[in-house]
Parts: sequence; structure tokens; C-alpha cells
Amino acid sequence: MDGTAVMEEVSLTLVEHTDTETEALRTLTRAFGYDTFRGDQEAAIEHVAAGGDAVVLMPTGAGKSLCYQIPSLVRPGTGVVISPLIALMQDQVDALRALGVRAGFINSTQDYDEQRLVEAEFVSGELDLLYLAPERLRLESTLDLLSRGKISVFAIDEAHCVAQWGHDFRPDYLALSLLGERWPDVPRIALTATATRATHQEITKNLGMDGARHFEASFDRPNIQYRIVSKDDPKKQLLRFLKEEHAGDAGIVYCLSRNSVEKTAEFLCRNDIPAVPYHAGLDARTRALHQSRFLREEGLTVVATIAFGMGIDKPDVRFVAHLDLPKSVEGYYQETGRAGRDGLPSTAWMAYGLQDVVQQRKLIQSGEGDLAFQRRAASHLDAMLALCETVQCRRAQLLAYFGQQQESPACGNCDSCLTPPETWDGTVAAQKVLSAVVRLQRERGQKFGTGQIVDILLGRKTAKVIQFDHDQLSVFGIGQELSEAEWRGVVRQLLAQRLLAVEGEYGTLVLTEDSGAVLARQREVPLRKEPKKAPSAKGSSKGERKSKAVVDLPEELLPLFETLRTWRATQAREQGVPAYVVFPDATLKEITLTAPSTIDELGGISGVGEKKLATYGEAVLGVLAEWSAVAGARPAEEDEPPADE
Repeated sequence: MDGTAVMEEVSLTLVEHTDTETEALRTLTRAFGYDTFRGDQEAAIEHVAAGGDAVVLMPTGAGKSLCYQIPSLVRPGTGVVISPLIALMQDQVDALRALGVRAGFINSTQDYDEQRLVEAEFVSGELDLLYLAPERLRLESTLDLLSRGKISVFAIDEAHCVAQWGHDFRPDYLALSLLGERWPDVPRIALTATATRATHQEITKNLGMDGARHFEASFDRPNIQYRIVSKDDPKKQLLRFLKEEHAGDAGIVYCLSRNSVEKTAEFLCRNDIPAVPYHAGLDARTRALHQSRFLREEGLTVVATIAFGMGIDKPDVRFVAHLDLPKSVEGYYQETGRAGRDGLPSTAWMAYGLQDVVQQRKLIQSGEGDLAFQRRAASHLDAMLALCETVQCRRAQLLAYFGQQQESPACGNCDSCLTPPETWDGTVAAQKVLSAVVRLQRERGQKFGTGQIVDILLGRKTAKVIQFDHDQLSVFGIGQELSEAEWRGVVRQLLAQRLLAVEGEYGTLVLTEDSGAVLARQREVPLRKEPKKAPSAKGSSKGERKSKAVVDLPEELLPLFETLRTWRATQAREQGVPAYVVFPDATLKEITLTAPSTIDELGGISGVGEKKLATYGEAVLGVLAEWSAVAGARPAEEDEPPADE
């Protein structure tokens, strides 16, 4: 090939690349209503649209779905999305169709005729996107179907499911490497909202995507406020948090057990917080109903085990609360990331206590996994405990876990930054606890749990103390300088620092390899001070305040925002779709602030694409015009003097 030919080929490649880039941006504006890409979106989209493989790590709410949706629309053929979220496929497809995207799905919820219709649409090229569950790719009939259509992109969503050391492993995902083998010319994109370096590497290896380009966005979600409080009647603490800060908001509460889920949901309902339970023990119909209500109703709380939430595309979840300690930072980050997908202020709140640490340690020891699995689980737990017990910025600790560094040592939007915790030299207190454990084991050959250790240190002559003559121990009564809650805090932090361990069915305390250094005064033990008990929320006027989603709107615009929300709710009910499918809160907020008076002005608002503008444009302008007329008349009426003056 001569120089002229080479230059012509390079020029042609540049033109094709520019055309793809331009078409991607046009598609973003036309279909989704956004003028610019965020972060690594543009680079990832360009790469996949040009035919390259990609592994994308973006936090929930960063717009990772666009990274496969736009290439699917730009490239010829149908984008095939592999997703484990069967229960949500209908909602995902409805949301895309509302944007004018031709989307469909095939799963076990459909009857024969419905599946055949979607298959025919795929084969004839009438679909832009087709959603499939990973287990369907084990069926030869599915592989045959895919071979009869033209595929633009393979998107593997929730790709952390392929990692056996991740927090949500799914065996069906291991078979997805066949996509690259069977369709080598179709670009693949694997996406996840959370992964450590190890999980990231395992995703790449197990999917056979060693040649893929990697795009890793910042894991920071600055709109989420992270807060962790010491447990002190956690259900009442949760109620106070919801009534004072999130009255009328939608949110998720996570509990470890099904029983706790049921009791917490009942407790919230009794206290005027609309709530429904969700766990694997409920029948499929009830789970589907509760999930549907959460997506479609405003202000509903779902109390759930970790069985709920992955793939929930509800942008206006204003809080995620944990009443039990998550097993890993990855799981915690994934769950808290379901709040504030629209970028508006949201809260990740957790109540955490001594029993959480004991329970999680026991679960690891009694689990069915081998020694390597137990070590990995213990490592995950240690990282989670470090996040709970840190006296530094929680966001910085969270980002560091994922290998990222925060620009500033303080984020200004977590409890450690807003109300910095006090620390104290807990070395002597630690020695007293460890000494009590040593005395029981060496002098009596006994092992006890936290309650008995605390009673001994406080010098309490309980029936159990007297029964075992523990009032005769030299450590009896040597800890009266601290309260029971403070001693429990000491034990909790010693467990978190692996200076104590639990063993056996009853969670008895034993020493660790590191305990000796503390007893020998060779190691200092800094501890967090236990916070004072929070005041009661009774009579608080904060419970009446507006949702955090709109606190930054001027007071006089709040009624207009609520009017638009009421209009949106009516539209959503009539169409049988979640309210955010019509418009998310962030878009309504911008409409409220800018008050567009023409179709062109409305079309310039973020989140208003061509299809939504055509569907809702005139109606929205009508709501605004009516509001303007009423608001314009009100001051004149107020200023008009009484008739007898």
C-alpha cells in the first residue's frame, strides 16, 4: 500500500470515528435529553461503538447503562443485554420505550405467544435492545435465536456476579465467556457498580475479556451522606431518623434476617411510616407486588434482606438504612448506592453495635466454606469494621477500599466530618477486658460472653456472678469508671481490631495472637468515645419538614414543584408506569426553577428527550401556565384594599 492509500485509509477511519462520536452525542440528546456525557461515559461509548470490548466500573447513578444503550442504538443490529434481574426487565423495557427506544425482553414471566412475538421482532431487526437472563444462554434454542438475528453489542450487566469472591456470585455467569467464542466480531461490554481490584481481575478473566479496555469512574457519590450510629434500640433510632429527616420519602431498610424484616416493617407501619417487607421467604406474587409498589408509589419504604435492590432503577430513593452490619464494604457500597441515583441529597444510615460483630464472626466460623473462604470472609468483615470504627472521614475510607484517593482528607458530608468523633487512650480499659478473659480461662477454665465480662468489671453481684464465684476474681469491680454501654463499646472495638475474638455457638470471648502485646504494655489501643444517647424525637417539628430532595428550592417554588409531582403521578397511574419513567425529580426540579414557556425551552431541560417532549410537552406547559396565572393573580388580590377603605 502506497503513502497516498495509507493516508486515505487513515482519513476514512477518522471520518468514521467522528461520525460515530457525533451520532452518539446526537442519540444522547435526542433519546435521553442530555447535552453532554459524564466522566468516562463518552470514552467508553466511543470505544464500544467502534467495535471494542470494554469492562466498565461505574458507581450506581453514574449512568453506566448509557454505555451499552447508546452503542446499541448507534451500531447496526440489536444490543443483547444479559441481566439477572428478571423481575425488573418489564420496568427497564417500559422506561426505554417511554424514551422511544425499541426494547424487549424474553424470560419465564411471559407466555409462549409473548416470547414468540419478541423473538420475531429480534430476528426481523425491529428491536434496539433485547434483555435476557444469563441462564437462558444455556439453552440451545436461545443460542439458535441469537444466531438468526444481527447483534450490535453484548452487554453483561451486574458483571460482579461472575466473581466467586465478590458479594453476589451467580454460577450462570461463568458460562458467558462463550459469547466471545461464538460471536468474536460482536463487541462485549461488562458493567458493574462496585468491584475491588481482585473482583475486577476475576471479571476480566472469567468472561474471557483479557483484551478489553477498562474504564473506571470515581466511586465517590458526593450527594450521599454516610452516617453510622451506635445501636441503642435500633428500631426507635430508625423511626426517629425517618420522621426527622425523611418524612414522606422513599427508601430501603436492610435487615439481616427475615424475621427482623417482618418485625421492622410492622413497627414502621404502626408508627405511620408506609412500609412493606421483602425477602426470599415470601411467595413470588407478594415479592412482585411489593417491588411494584415501591417502584410506582411515592414515599414507600421497603424493609428487606439483601435479596432486594440490585438493578432497582428508581432515581428518587432518598435513604438507605442498615439495621444490621453488612458482610463486606462491596455489599455496603452496592446497597447504599441505591440512594440518590438522581444526584439529589440522600442518606446512607446505619445502626451498628457489639452484637453485629459477634454475630458476623460466628457466621463466618460456622459457615460451610473452606478455610480459604473463611479467611476471605473475615477479611471482608475486617474492612467493614474498619469503616464503622474509623475516626477519619468515612468517604475517604470507603474510596481507599476501592483503590481511590479523595482529593481532600475531609469530605464534609459524612458524620465523621460533620461531627468529628472524640478518641481516647483505651489501653488500660483494653487491658482490663483482656485480663478478665485471661482470669476466667486460666484460673477457672471458663469462657463467657460480653455480658458476664462487663458484669465482672462493673462489680455486679448478679445471680450468674455469684453462681460461679466470679466476685472472688481479682478483676471484679475494677472497671467502675465506665458505664455498661461504654464497656460494650470497648469490647466491640477490641473485636473490630482483632484484639479479641469470639468462638462457639454462644459467642464466648477469647484472646487472639495480638492480645499479648496489649497485656504486656507493648501496644497502645486508641478507641472512639461512645456518643451520648440521642434525645427523643417526640414533639419534634422536623418531622414535618419537606423532603431533602427539594430543600434547595426557594420556598416560594415548593408548591409548584409539588403541583408538577401531582401531575406526574396522574400520568404515571394512567400509563401504569413508575413516576420516574414520566420524569425524575431532578428534571421536575429544573422545570420548576427555569419555568419554560415554549416547547423549545422545555426541550432544552436535562432529561427531556424528543419522545418525552412530544408526549408530555404541551401538558407540562399547561401546568406551568395555569400555575403562573394563579400565582400572578394572588399578590394583586392580597394587595387590593378592603372595599370600605
